Amino acid sequence: MVYDAVVLAGGRGSRLGGPSKPEVVVGGRALLDHALAAVAGAAQTVIVGPPEVARPGVLTVLEDPPDGGPVAGLAAGLAALRAPSDLVVVLACDVPRAGAALPGLRTAASQVGVDGARLISSDGHPQHLVGVYRSSVLAVAVARTAPLHGAAMRTLLAGLTLVDVPDPDDAAADADTWSDVERLDAEMTAERIDP
Repeated sequence: MVYDAVVLAGGRGSRLGGPSKPEVVVGGRALLDHALAAVAGAAQTVIVGPPEVARPGVLTVLEDPPDGGPVAGLAAGLAALRAPSDLVVVLACDVPRAGAALPGLRTAASQVGVDGARLISSDGHPQHLVGVYRSSVLAVAVARTAPLHGAAMRTLLAGLTLVDVPDPDDAAADADTWSDVERLDAEMTAERIDP
């Protein structure tokens, strides 16, 4: 299944006290590197973030003006794709276990008559930034959303036909706070040692 990927690696990491969130290490590797490993099979991958998070061989772009939020970042990432594939993975860099959910999301998003698929947390919240969407539908949604700066993902995706994929294994657990980072680090380190 051919797909592209937009990895969102911007943001200020304010709940972490301001460090570069993509470079925070969880389970022995930087959060951004977990995200890139999760989309290693993509035909094209774009990192949306500041130049200092760039990785060799991966196109890195930043929305203008910076700090525009996920919709502005997604728009910049989509614009950087050349001849986009039908499906695009949209992945926040702070979800180090998301790779486990992506195959199911890609399968769900490829169904006839749907615009994409997103993970739904165990408490019922949609995880728009752990999703797979039809790139053409996202492009139309971006074009009709103004302003992009500060727009919410739920607004961008309103009206789309999305498959909600349950997340019983907490693959969408994100590293928003230091307690999240410590918990995920302990769990993922233990999984590496005792798979």
